[in-house]
Amino acid sequence: MTHSALLTLAVALGLRHGVDPDHLAAIDGLSRLRPSRWNGVLFAIGHGIVVTLLAVGVGGLLARSIGPYTPWLLILLGAINLWRLQKPVTHRHRGFSRVARSSPLLLGILFGAGFETASQLSALILAADVNPWLLGLTFSAGMMLVDGIDGYLAARTQNQAIAGGRRALRASRSLGIFVVVFSFGLGGAELLKLDIDRFALPLGCVLFWSARETSGETHANSIARTEPYRL
Repeated sequence: MTHSALLTLAVALGLRHGVDPDHLAAIDGLSRLRPSRWNGVLFAIGHGIVVTLLAVGVGGLLARSIGPYTPWLLILLGAINLWRLQKPVTHRHRGFSRVARSSPLLLGILFGAGFETASQLSALILAADVNPWLLGLTFSAGMMLVDGIDGYLAARTQNQAIAGGRRALRASRSLGIFVVVFSFGLGGAELLKLDIDRFALPLGCVLFWSARETSGETHANSIARTEPYRL
């Protein structure tokens, strides 16, 4: 296999991995707490760094120590978003903003502790005479494309909801419900050791589409101001 074909395969693997529902639930959940267009990109950068390090054989012990706690992080994020759904507010939560400021990169690093994707990337590295760091970079680029778009759409939905449009608030609430359901469901499935890999791609597409749909719905309705609505 040629170098260009391997790099293309690494990008494709990154694109596929970026659609994993745990990624999108974490990015969308953070975007509802701190709506920054860079949440998805920062998450993907942190995740890609760790996956690449694991693929080249670095950091395995640390990943084994951190890995078991990632489902609880997802559940915690779902619980915070569930609490947020009960609060009739139309402003930014400054406390959460301060806490979440570095969270996308940190969460990406923590979620990178899984070995399945690192093993797939390792197979590419072992099968080719290509710089492993270059393969890791192309893998991360594919992931950044998907997660970056999702983070941008989720943040735009939330920012438009903060502007006060009624339909924007409803859209943000719908996205929040998706985040809560996916966070609890995926975190619980991981803790119970349930194999849901066959459903990962369709579930990720549903969550990605929900961010796209809610963002599109709010585009023409964010200027109008309304009374406080549950966000």
